[in-house]
Formats: sequence, C-alpha cells, structure tokens
Amino acid sequence: MAEKSLADIAAGFSRQTARSVPLSRGLSTKLLVLTILFVMIAEVLIFLPSVANFRLRWLEERLGTAAAVSILLLQVDPSDLSRGVQDDVLASIGVKAIAVRDAGVARLLVVAKMPPEVDEHVDLAHTGPAAAMGEALMTLFAGGDRMLRVFGPVGDSDKEFELIIPDKKLRNAMLVYSRNVALLSLIISLFTATLVYYAINRIMIRPIRAMTQSMLAFSQAPDDPGRVIQPEDRGDEIGVAERELSDMQQRLQKTLGEQKRLADLGLAVSKINHDMRNMLASAQLMSDRLGTVKDPTVQALAPRLVRALDRAVSYSKGVMTYGRTQEAAPSRRRLRLRQVIEELRGLLGIEPEGEIEFVNNVDPGFEIDADSEQLLRVLTNLCRNAVQAMSAEKESAVVKRLSISAERKGGVSRILVADTGPGLPQKARENLFAAFRGSARSGGTGLGLAIAHELVRAHGGSLDLVESVGGRTIFGVTIPDQPIRLDEARNSLRRPA
Repeated sequence: MAEKSLADIAAGFSRQTARSVPLSRGLSTKLLVLTILFVMIAEVLIFLPSVANFRLRWLEERLGTAAAVSILLLQVDPSDLSRGVQDDVLASIGVKAIAVRDAGVARLLVVAKMPPEVDEHVDLAHTGPAAAMGEALMTLFAGGDRMLRVFGPVGDSDKEFELIIPDKKLRNAMLVYSRNVALLSLIISLFTATLVYYAINRIMIRPIRAMTQSMLAFSQAPDDPGRVIQPEDRGDEIGVAERELSDMQQRLQKTLGEQKRLADLGLAVSKINHDMRNMLASAQLMSDRLGTVKDPTVQALAPRLVRALDRAVSYSKGVMTYGRTQEAAPSRRRLRLRQVIEELRGLLGIEPEGEIEFVNNVDPGFEIDADSEQLLRVLTNLCRNAVQAMSAEKESAVVKRLSISAERKGGVSRILVADTGPGLPQKARENLFAAFRGSARSGGTGLGLAIAHELVRAHGGSLDLVESVGGRTIFGVTIPDQPIRLDEARNSLRRPA
C-alpha cells in the first residue's frame, strides 16, 4: 500500500511537470526577440542624431551652392540677368530666393515668386543638438509644404548667406535616409541577435534545457539511476547547478529507496503485530487460569508470566499507535490541570498505600490551554516511564515519589514531571525522543517519549529533559496559549445592553 502511494506521488508529479515547452515560449525565442528589440532601441537612439545631422548637412550643401552662385552674381548687376536665367539658377539649387549679408547690409540677389511667409528659420551656425533633433522630427512628420529660411556663414567668408527653400525635397531625402538607416539597423540587429543567441544558447540555454529535460525524465522514474543528470566539467554557475542537481537526484533516489524499504517493513510489522496481539490475548487468558492452580511452582512463576505478557501487549500497542499515519490536530480548550492530573492518577493505578507516592502539586485554579485527551496521553507516557523506572528499584528504603507541578509566565504554561528514579542513562539522553532508540530500560521501545514529543509539538510547545541525575529526573512540558483573534477579543469585551 505504501509502495503504491509513493508511485502515485511520483506519477502525479510527472503528470504536472513532464511537458515540453513550446518553441514560442522557450528561452531561445525570448532571447532572440529581446536581442532584436534591444538592438533596435539602441539604433533608435542613434537614429535621431543621425537624421538631425543629415538634415543639417543637406541644408549646408544647399547653402554652400547658393554661396558659390552668390559670389558670381556679386560680380555683375543682378538686374542685367533675365528672368529666365534667374529662374534657371534658382531651379538648379531648388530655392526660392538667394540673399547675402555683408557688413550688416542685406542684399537680395536672385528671387522667384516670394512666399508670403516663412515657417521656420534655420541658423546653421547656432543650432544645438536638441534643437536639431526637434526640427528633424518636425520635418519628417509635419513637413512637405513648409518654407524654410536658412542662413549662416560658408567657409572662411566674412559674408553671411541665406536662402528661402521649400522643405519638400529635404523631407523626401530624409525619408530615403531613414528607410536606409532602418533597413541597416534591422540587418545589424538580426546579425547581432544571431551572434548573441548562438553564444548564449551555447553557454546557457542548452545546459539549462538539458537540466530541465533531466528533471522531467527523473520525475517520471525517480528510481531509475539512468535518469540522473551527468554534469559537465564546468567551473561556472551552470556547472555548479548541474553538480548540485546530480547530487540531489542521487540523494533523492537513496531516500526513496529507504522509504520504500521502510514502508514495506512497516506493512509487514503491522500485519505481524496484529496477529501477535491476538496470540498474546489468548496467552493472557491462559495465564489467568494458571493463577488459579494451587501448585507452589505455578504460583511463583505465574506473576512473572503475567508481567511478561503485559509488557508484550504494551509493546504491541505502542507500535500500532506510533504506526498511525498522523495524529489529529489538537482540539484546544481551557482546562483545569489539577483535575486532569487526578484522572491520570487513576490511569496509572498507583494505590495510596503503595510503594510509590504520587504528589499532585498543581494549584486547583491553574488553567492550561490544551487538548485534554492529548495532554493526558503526554502525561501518561511520562508518568508511566517514571513508575516503571522506580518499580525496578528493589531496595525498600529508597524513596519512590512521582510529583507533578505547574507554573505560568505570561501566556506560556509549563508542567514539570519529577520522579526519584535512577535517572536516564547516557544512551537514552542522546536519543531521547527517537522511536526504538530512546528507551531507558531493557526491552523498551522509546515510543512513549516519541509520541509525547509529537503531541506537544502539535500544540506549538516543547518537551525537554530538565534534569536527570541519580535519584532525580525532571521532564518539562511547555505549552503556549493560542493566539487571541482580534474579532473574538473585541466581542468578548462588549457589554450587554
């Protein structure tokens, strides 16, 4: 049954995780897309200054051509030029008018039909980078029918030239340049992305994919040694991750193997223990009948036989109790601890005139927040161990006393169980709350302390050995009160109308 549950767990985990990652959602695709995107963003940051610089160079070329023509026109009287010649000069440069400023005096050299207004004034000598990029964007997105006045010095000349030019040809040239830059950026992005993708895929993606496939394959058959990843000889983080994953898978395989063997053993022990309890019950009935035989030898051996059978039955019950899958969560209430201790006295079977003295030092008004049934089991296991330890003492002069006291500090209650037994041996202290290893007497199982420790921890508390010397052993049970919920506290403070 336990083996089947382990297989079901592994199969369920396999169904949840053993799925191939689609290419569209894989790391390789994401890496390629992000690389292209980031390179394109970088190209956009380069594109704006490039387009602005292209616009200024284009205007400088036109202004330089106009300056060369102006030098020639200054040598003649512009009025001597016919209208046809002037139009040809302006058409060859692509401008509407050419002027020159010398010593603060402006002179219009050639003019066609003068536009009614100028939309933008471009000072080539004093245009900063930010202004150049803004004007370039304006030309790209709002140009085509705007008129520009471009002016500035040309070369080493002390004259300043200016021209009136429509921006249609400028915009067309900028669009062609932008298209070329965009195509070039895309090519660079794809080339760069391919190189980055190949490098990172080789260094990171492939090893990560191999680890992912190994984990998926391992989840389908955790007991198959062939599913353990074989780490590469790498000194980087990937190599460390592969080696750690390999070690973890090997440890998990070992743990699963041990759990399977323990589950098989536990199932076999449970079956044997069940049949053993039935046989011991029959043996107890027979021992009771032997007690009625008048033979002195039988009368002497019968009590020993009864004690041996009781011990075997107790052992079987302890194994069955510890073998339960899980204890129920504690149902906590406010308890009067002294009444619980009095009930415990009856369960222990300690007679008032017996050799063991039972002392209940708990104040009658002391309250504890705990599950009554589980708290009784905890104290029963502690006290029964103490009674068995003191009962083994044969010397009549030895004081045999079991006392229980309690104290509270704030919201934490602490119960002290003290006895005058021989104390715990060193081996029992080292494995105090370990089942089958923490017994203080020969033939014991240590299940009592293991169960008590588990129940106390379920209350959010602790069980510890306070003191253990010859003639004195004290166990402490510490249980904190439950946290108070704000809404419950608020309702408890309300007064009735």
